[in-house]
Amino acid sequence: MNELPAFTVSPPRPWWQRALWLGAGGLALLLGIVGIFLPLLPTTPFVLLAAFCFSRGSARWEAWLVNHPRWGPMVRDWRTHRAVPLRAKQLATGMMAVSCTAAWFAIPSAWRVMPALCCAVVATWLWRLPTRQPASAPAASAPGKAAD
Repeated sequence: MNELPAFTVSPPRPWWQRALWLGAGGLALLLGIVGIFLPLLPTTPFVLLAAFCFSRGSARWEAWLVNHPRWGPMVRDWRTHRAVPLRAKQLATGMMAVSCTAAWFAIPSAWRVMPALCCAVVATWLWRLPTRQPASAPAASAPGKAAD
């Protein structure tokens, strides 16, 4: 007897829901692109959010993002490992610290703490995510060579 698959396929979404998901994905991707140039905005979370939204709004846009040469690897890596590389955590935290310091001097005194609070929330979230180990750890020493 043939068994049914363990999952159920959801019916297609109405056009207006797909349009909302597609719009949210486009906005998230735009914010991720802006985040490349403005260190106060983190790029990776917005690109991952865009992939999530595109997966619900448009298979074509999701495939485009997953196969994109710049953003695709981070989306595929997240979907595979559900972890963030240590280097990405360090770089994001450092860039947010530099941005918050610059914002401290550029924003009027009543609001200057806001970027630091937002970045602290993002950094806390980021460091609570699992850290992905490198695919291959470098060997302690090459064969035939003495260790330092």
